[in-house]
Amino acid sequence: MGWIFAVVLALVALLLTRPGWRWFYIAGATAQRDLIALWAYIKLLRYTKRHERLNYTVADVFERNVRAHPEKVAVVSETQRWTFRQVNEHANKVANVLQAQGYKKGDVVALLLENRAEYVATWLGLSKIGVITPLINTNLRGPSLLHSITVAHCSALIYGEDFVEAVADVAKDLPSDLTLFQYNNENNNSQTQTDIKQAKNLNVMLATASKEKPNKTQVNHHDKLVYIYTSGTTGLPKAAVISHSRYLFIAAGIHYTMGFQDDDTFYTPLPLYHTAGGIMCMGQSVLFGSTVSIRKKFSASNYFADCAKFNATIGQYIGEMARYILATKPSDYDRKHRVRLVFGNGLRPQIWPQFVERFGIAKVGEFYGATEGNANIMNHDNTVGAIGFVSRILPKIYPISIIRADPDTGEPIRNKDGLCELCAPNEPGVFIGKIVKGNPSREFLGYVDAKASAKKIVKDVFKHGDMAFLSGDLLVADEKGYLYFKDRTGDTFRWKGENVSTSEVEAQVSNVAGYKDTVVYGVTIPHTEGRAGMAAIYDPQKELDLDVFAANLAKTLPAYARPQIIRLLTKVDLTGTFKLRKVDLQKEGYDPSVVKDALYYQTSKGRYELLTPQVYAQVQSNEIRF
Repeated sequence: MGWIFAVVLALVALLLTRPGWRWFYIAGATAQRDLIALWAYIKLLRYTKRHERLNYTVADVFERNVRAHPEKVAVVSETQRWTFRQVNEHANKVANVLQAQGYKKGDVVALLLENRAEYVATWLGLSKIGVITPLINTNLRGPSLLHSITVAHCSALIYGEDFVEAVADVAKDLPSDLTLFQYNNENNNSQTQTDIKQAKNLNVMLATASKEKPNKTQVNHHDKLVYIYTSGTTGLPKAAVISHSRYLFIAAGIHYTMGFQDDDTFYTPLPLYHTAGGIMCMGQSVLFGSTVSIRKKFSASNYFADCAKFNATIGQYIGEMARYILATKPSDYDRKHRVRLVFGNGLRPQIWPQFVERFGIAKVGEFYGATEGNANIMNHDNTVGAIGFVSRILPKIYPISIIRADPDTGEPIRNKDGLCELCAPNEPGVFIGKIVKGNPSREFLGYVDAKASAKKIVKDVFKHGDMAFLSGDLLVADEKGYLYFKDRTGDTFRWKGENVSTSEVEAQVSNVAGYKDTVVYGVTIPHTEGRAGMAAIYDPQKELDLDVFAANLAKTLPAYARPQIIRLLTKVDLTGTFKLRKVDLQKEGYDPSVVKDALYYQTSKGRYELLTPQVYAQVQSNEIRF
């Protein structure tokens, strides 16, 4: 028996050295986490494959819920309470009106509307006749709004009464063949006095429209459903393609991973034009028959009061919201609610424990992902600060990775063979997701703009010929595979829950400042999430009138994109490249004891005032808030 013992001993020794005894420790510590995620992933793949086989669209799945419980509440807010039947009837009316106007499969009709029940009903209705709906960010004004409409090749725009002024400002620059449909508020069924002459009154048209299902249009599972705008890494907002199959994958993915139940009631104050609110949360109503409560505009003091009023069991957040909610005065509603789980992205580890303790939250579901990307991850086991994980036992099942890259540009660092290299545990790198065409979890649909899509793809990753989606974000993985967000790379920063493109802001700031040389970058402000915009403007003669500048900037950029801090440069380093100079300026920051140029900060009233050492100290101590 001696030889058997020797073989066993050799095998044990091999396993302890390759992959090593530490591997067994990691496997034991993460097995439950990985198995729960694996089971959720199997259910997700079964769900998506079944709907692909049936060639189901999002509207098909929604109509199945309408038949199952027509009088159940689908969407509820402070002023509305719509059942599945009402949402479906409104969707059918929208479809019949637009179909009668000649719109057909493949046409593009944009939607600019605040959070309300008609929002989801409108794009659902358009999808029934194969029309694609770009979901316009309601904060956009001027050039950004115009670009978002034109870049998607829209043939029509449906806008709400609240956005008449914004649309009127760009109306003269819109394509002559683009039709405008104005949707008025409940108490106003006629055009307002500030209407746009060429616009059609959608309310009047809907009043006489049939609520029956529109004439049959062959819409397929992989057809385009909506466009959702993202800043990407450079330039103006980009229209990311969301197909019916991807909508199902995103909404079902978080449903199964986080353990949502069909009888849960969700609460979201997030805008419905973004993936988080519009798909991850509203998708629970559309696809799984849950009730979703919405709010027109986020209110920190009313967050848990709303949850109690709507009997919500699951709440949604972004990190900035969590900080605002935590900063409110203690209330009876802090624990007087039924919320068992909150989910979202960007909950800082510094406030995570305090948030769940104060509000009695049993579970936090943190997620990370890009609207246009395929590298989406979730933290389903309450690990504080983690945005997700990559399995150390079965890494090939969901092929996402962190690769070595330049921390300033995000460009992958390649080895002598021209391939990328994996980061070691606790080594920051750029997050990527392997692209596999035909696989709903691995496909990259990209943007409407093919050139913009190409910039998000990295080739020859781990072998020649393979491809991956390049997130542009720096992440770090610990020994157990938990992933943590470090920073954004390139020319994008995140502020107030929105991605901000520095090149877009630079262009607008330069124009408003009289075409002066401008550099925009993100800087860290204590007690806030993300990075605030800072603009360095070359103004050696001190010609810039900051009051006029602030007023004009407010007309061209949404609040979240306006620079919070201004630096007036008296000289520019012309020897280095523009990119390197930007990095240098970013590192110098806005400390007046370091920066010799004049610095200004934006007050709560929108004015720019001098940033003195005393003001800087108040910013650092959170006495002055942004």
